[in-house]
Amino acid sequence: MNGKRVFYCEIAYVVGIVVLAIATAFMEKADFGMSMVVAPAYLIYLKVSQFVPFFTFGMSEYIFQAVLLILLALVMHKVKRSYFLSFVTAFLYGVILDAAMGVVGLLPCDSIAWRIAFFVTGLVICAISIAFLFHTYFPPEAYELFVKELSEKFNMEISKTKTIYDCCSCVLGVVLSLVFFGTFVGVKFGTVICAAVNGWLIGRFSRLLESKFVFKDALPLREKMK
Repeated sequence: MNGKRVFYCEIAYVVGIVVLAIATAFMEKADFGMSMVVAPAYLIYLKVSQFVPFFTFGMSEYIFQAVLLILLALVMHKVKRSYFLSFVTAFLYGVILDAAMGVVGLLPCDSIAWRIAFFVTGLVICAISIAFLFHTYFPPEAYELFVKELSEKFNMEISKTKTIYDCCSCVLGVVLSLVFFGTFVGVKFGTVICAAVNGWLIGRFSRLLESKFVFKDALPLREKMK
């Protein structure tokens, strides 16, 4: 293994989900704009929570992703086990996100310097978390599964399908922002920065992980996840 250490895929899954939730909480705290992927769920959370105080960002995430999975099943004309497992991932992420929001919300953020620090931290650890999730066999959140399944169904390059999905998500975020609040909320210049550098950062961290670790299964679950 050329001196590389073993990192189990199951641990990579847990690390990825937890760190992704923390990253999202940091970016929300910075208020420079969420990533285009989570922006629609974030805007729904902001609007609904005005009338339903107990409605959280995490709840909005897994409900929105459930809708995506239902839409995916309709488009594919079938329901796969991975769709249900993807919702489990979304649910776990949502629960951890709410906990992370509570903790990060206690941190001071009374200057532009703090906001920049939170945004950069969120951006970097978000890329790290996704790099970990790329090295596990557990079904990803609905966002990634939606892109993967449609790419296979319509025989399109996954990068092209991802670009189309990201553009649609960004447009939806802008529309929801203007309809709900009459201005840009949640979709700001930070959203553009995320779109510009996130893919590059994920690639760099993925290569770094692969240079240090060999990812292996600790449990015989890979075939059951399909």
